[in-house]
Amino acid sequence: MKTLDWITLGLYFVLMLAVGIAIRSRVKNARDFFTAGGKMPWWLSGISHHMSGYSAAVFVGYAALAYTEGFSLYIWWACSIAVALIIGSSVFATRWVRLRLHTGMISPLEYLTARYGHGTKLCLACSGSLLKIFDVGAKWTASALLLQMFAHIDLLWGVLLIGGVTLIYSVVGGLWADAATDLSQFVIQLISGISMFVVVMRHLGGVGAVTGMWRSLPASHRQFFHGQYTLGFALTYLLVNLLSYNGGTWSLAQRFMASPDVASARRSALLSAFLYMVWPLVLFYPMWAAPLLLPGAVHPEDSYAILAQRLLPQGLVGLVLAGLFAHSMAMTSSDANAVSAVVVRDIAPSVLPEAWLDNETKQLTAGRICTFGFLAGSMIIALLANHMGGVLGLILLWYGALVGPVAVPMMLGMLPVFKRCGAFSAISSWISGVAMFAALRLFVPSSVNGRSGSLMLSIGGPVVVSLIVYIVSGLIRPNDNPRAAALLLELR
Repeated sequence: MKTLDWITLGLYFVLMLAVGIAIRSRVKNARDFFTAGGKMPWWLSGISHHMSGYSAAVFVGYAALAYTEGFSLYIWWACSIAVALIIGSSVFATRWVRLRLHTGMISPLEYLTARYGHGTKLCLACSGSLLKIFDVGAKWTASALLLQMFAHIDLLWGVLLIGGVTLIYSVVGGLWADAATDLSQFVIQLISGISMFVVVMRHLGGVGAVTGMWRSLPASHRQFFHGQYTLGFALTYLLVNLLSYNGGTWSLAQRFMASPDVASARRSALLSAFLYMVWPLVLFYPMWAAPLLLPGAVHPEDSYAILAQRLLPQGLVGLVLAGLFAHSMAMTSSDANAVSAVVVRDIAPSVLPEAWLDNETKQLTAGRICTFGFLAGSMIIALLANHMGGVLGLILLWYGALVGPVAVPMMLGMLPVFKRCGAFSAISSWISGVAMFAALRLFVPSSVNGRSGSLMLSIGGPVVVSLIVYIVSGLIRPNDNPRAAALLLELR
């Protein structure tokens, strides 16, 4: 990091703070804070959805997978998300915006009271909020590790710097600030990503190296499915992404709820799908080329950062680092806003006096307090990541495996075909998925490096068990709930 790089990075952080603070005037109540008042245009919602879908962990954990496994990463990760969003654009995205339009709900979990009952909603809300702390903690760790690689800044200070800036603009501006900074971050990572792509391409010999480099890489790097990342794993991850990216990850549901109408929600999902299909081809290219430029790397997870430092001129290194931070800050601020919506609208009313949250002004204050608390808690988790399997361990094994048990009753509960699945099905599904996760962690050795266990079983086991139990329990013990039936009619 040279002087110009530090200036570039400093200007990036100042820009994020300025955008977040400038947008504060648009946030007058809880609806503005949590769903942008339902006025977010489809193109901004789609870009924000995409930016909120992955973080700097891509440039650490996934950089290692691109280095060792090759093209298969694009297939099971990017393509599966794109396919999931194309399917969900007509199935789920439209239902989220109808929830807000027809019922006035502004939290992704509010509808669960009518669907399953208050107790079930509270169970899913608490467990999902706790799970999100681990996921966001992984994002802070990845970002801080990148800062450590580039500038040799201690992990503690990296987490405090990146998390602190995000905390300020998220607390001040809510979802509007998240979306506005997402747009700024999208432009920055577009410039930095293309810069890396062009520099690596020229270093390998020009335009012909885009396809020609694959002949110089091991044959396994050209395969669509390789090692533990088999067709079965890709289909398993598609199932997880179908639930997660269409709303099982609450912050992504908020993007659809913030849309003004059904058509806009569908367009935003399709725009995000297009970006997932196209942009990773540019983003991952330097990572796929890394074995040619950094042969025999001892730490493949450092490959992207090392390439940026070696190949980019002064100033662009700082810009690339800002682009890497952009993803993490977009995702974590979105998650914080979503969790605070769930806490304020779905959890707090059960444990606090009614007078504390009896109007939207008080809910706005509570939302800001919750956002602050959530981001602070996730920063603490980030500092403990090495004791929980590292970045990939937190993302793939913890979040990837546990998101299913929470998302299955939440997402399938919106579909009329599962109208006979009630509270018993939702709770049974959640318990069985968590129990499966615990059993796999205790009795089946697993890893993300392919040397032991089965990654497909570790990630797919909990969600598949949850799915089966949800469906079967609905057949064995069907539920006839007029309130739930009326809600499902509203969502058609």
